[in-house]
Amino acid sequence: MKRSEIPSLDDLRAFEAVVRLGGVRAAAEELVLTHGAVSRRIGKLARDLGVRLVEPEGRGIRPTPEGAVLAAAAHAALDQVGDALARIRGAAEGPVVLSCERSIAMRWLIPRLGRFEADHPDLRVHLSVGGGRPDLGTGGAGLAVRRLDFPVEPGWLVEPVVEEAMGPVATAAQLAAFRNGDYVALGSTTRPRGWADWLALHPAVPQPREIRLFDHHVLAAESAIAGLGVALCPLLVVADDLAAGRLTAPEGFAADGSRYGLIRRGTRGVPSAAVARLGDWLKSELDQTVREAQAASSSASAKS
Repeated sequence: MKRSEIPSLDDLRAFEAVVRLGGVRAAAEELVLTHGAVSRRIGKLARDLGVRLVEPEGRGIRPTPEGAVLAAAAHAALDQVGDALARIRGAAEGPVVLSCERSIAMRWLIPRLGRFEADHPDLRVHLSVGGGRPDLGTGGAGLAVRRLDFPVEPGWLVEPVVEEAMGPVATAAQLAAFRNGDYVALGSTTRPRGWADWLALHPAVPQPREIRLFDHHVLAAESAIAGLGVALCPLLVVADDLAAGRLTAPEGFAADGSRYGLIRRGTRGVPSAAVARLGDWLKSELDQTVREAQAASSSASAKS
């Protein structure tokens, strides 16, 4: 077929969306068109091609054999166009705005960003910190790292990455006090019941003589390094301290049922090239960190 004989791309987009989403209504919502406009485009496409593209199925419709062939080709072609546009936009866009929870940013992400920038000199990252629901609106974050403990909006694309794992950490000098109950339990006001819940799951561990809460886990971790007590922290917050031997995890780490995830906006699910590169790097680093820290904490638990 000559290029001049190819039907309207608007009609092809409408038809592909109907087949992919399973109905005219869903396609109309994605394309921001009326139900009637989508139906008219499919009818026009069928007339231009001289073939029947859809047929009734219950209360909905399904593609005919000819329609299925066309829908698959249109889907592949539109995906290629989407990928090309993402690469073009990624090359032309400014810094990627990365939003990360404060404690994770300070104690895990920032020490690694230099390596990322060295490996990706053409990609600039603007880091912002914050917790809870990220700002993914126009001008907001392009990518967010969050613990997935809040409602997710329909327009967000969420990719769970690693499980959250909590455990007590202390210097080697504090281990004896931890074992005999003569220790200060350090925690964060972001999880005020953290120690109570953890101790309930570990009845063999002696109760602390005091529980002291800080504004963030990063402060609790720093206090533990200074020898002020035993901090209950997420594994990611203290991973580098475990690897460097500044802290030890006498009881290891246990998953608490939540996960960290990467969050971004999107409709067709195709991120810009810059966001995709940053996201792939974050996933790789998070996975490697958890594996290495779990191995280190398991070794320390066996020795203690």
